[in-house]
Amino acid sequence: DAAALVTSSTTVALSFHPALTSFRPQTSLSSSRRTFLQTSLKTLPVLALSPLLPSPSLAADVDRVKVTKTKTAPAGSPAPSIGELAAIRFKANFGETVIDNIYDTPEPFYTRVGSGGLIRGVELILPQMCIGDRWVLTIPSDLAFGDKGRPASAGKPRIPAGAEIVFDVEMVGLPGKEPELIDLIGDV
Repeated sequence: DAAALVTSSTTVALSFHPALTSFRPQTSLSSSRRTFLQTSLKTLPVLALSPLLPSPSLAADVDRVKVTKTKTAPAGSPAPSIGELAAIRFKANFGETVIDNIYDTPEPFYTRVGSGGLIRGVELILPQMCIGDRWVLTIPSDLAFGDKGRPASAGKPRIPAGAEIVFDVEMVGLPGKEPELIDLIGDV
């Protein structure tokens, strides 16, 4: 799924997500620098969005995350769109070891939905949540830290290879969709 940029003295070829296999602009030495730059700049949005494009395994991966709904949002509550800023609170752990606990902080954690800023199992589920939902996600290793795990870092424990992660997450805000904020600052 990763985008690749292959360069040589005579050819620049761009390859993208499998859904975009027909989109392979190429340029040679006979093309001007301006043409090359124009073509390259047109492809940047595609490169940036390629991780968000649906892949054949997306539905299968979503189904592998066990979701337990501990609190359900009221009907009609806003849900995030891909790329939208979301405010969440969460506690993540493997076994008895707490990885992170945003419930203990005064401010929520802000993330762009689908940006890859969180582990894949969480990124797959966030677009299904609404403001007010609180769900416990049981995430298999390959949708979390995988076979490599994660080394310990300042204030963060080591996560062993193959660890199943339990992620208790609550959607607490969507700055672009909250009626109170829109009334206060206007629709942007």
